[in-house]
Amino acid sequence: MLVYAGVLLISFVFAVALGWFMIPFLQRRRIGQSIRDVGPQTHLSKAGTPTMGGLIFIIAGLAASVVFMPRNAEGYLTLFLALAFGSIGFADDYLKVVLKRSLGLKARQKLLGQFTAAFLFYLALRWMNVQHTLAVPWLGSVSLGWLYPVFVAVFLVGTTNAVNLSDGVDGLAGGLAVITLLAQALIGWFAGLPGVVYVAVAVAGGVLGYLVYNLHPARIIMGDTGSLALGGAIGAMAVLTKTELLFLFFMGIVFVLETASVIIQVLYFRLTGRRVFLMAPIHHHFELKGWSEWKVCRRFWLVQAIGAAAAVAIWLSA
Repeated sequence: MLVYAGVLLISFVFAVALGWFMIPFLQRRRIGQSIRDVGPQTHLSKAGTPTMGGLIFIIAGLAASVVFMPRNAEGYLTLFLALAFGSIGFADDYLKVVLKRSLGLKARQKLLGQFTAAFLFYLALRWMNVQHTLAVPWLGSVSLGWLYPVFVAVFLVGTTNAVNLSDGVDGLAGGLAVITLLAQALIGWFAGLPGVVYVAVAVAGGVLGYLVYNLHPARIIMGDTGSLALGGAIGAMAVLTKTELLFLFFMGIVFVLETASVIIQVLYFRLTGRRVFLMAPIHHHFELKGWSEWKVCRRFWLVQAIGAAAAVAIWLSA
């Protein structure tokens, strides 16, 4: 356990050092976030804040994992998916903020890339002889048969986009991710999956270092580069530890609620012409209700922490 704590600390320090160099570098090259005027008016002041900050914890987490993690298929597979999804996010950010193409990648291009990466992930699972089952707490495992690759692909793409949707308030997505990563590290430790643990603590340490600069008022924003990479890592860990249902209902509960709020808002508006929330995703609803960004983060982090603790407890008792 001390080894894992050491990896987390080293990744944290490396990320802090990277941020200290990266923020001025991005500022000099005017690689800043553009803010849509359809969002909360308080966010307009964030225009120009350096983005693509996800590179901080991607580099720190990757370095700490590769240096300290013994050769491990689960660990390398998790890193692969994080880097694959992060690369898609990087391409989108690069088009938007460097080449000044406001729309970045088209939605279908993003989805094609994500589903391709998810399919390659599944092929690796098959090569590793991972069972095509879904673990149901206290009830055992349910065989999904030929539906398993479809389930894996939809789950991974859904997870990474759910993390992306939660990245709208300073520190929110990063804090939620750290909570989920640490829960996965605990489950991976008890399950005897050291690769998952090493990557989870390495990425968590990197995100904590990134949060030094991202807490309100943020000096840097992770961009799609970071949010898609985090979603890929978290989704991969859930599949490898067979905790997909625990993620959906407990340890990733805020990510799920953020996504559900968007789906509900869109469907209800199309059916009735009215809105359920003042704005979706739901963190913007509470901002428009008068909550400060810090209050949104504290409340949402608490909900995620309770869910993560419940997930670990259920996993241990099942």
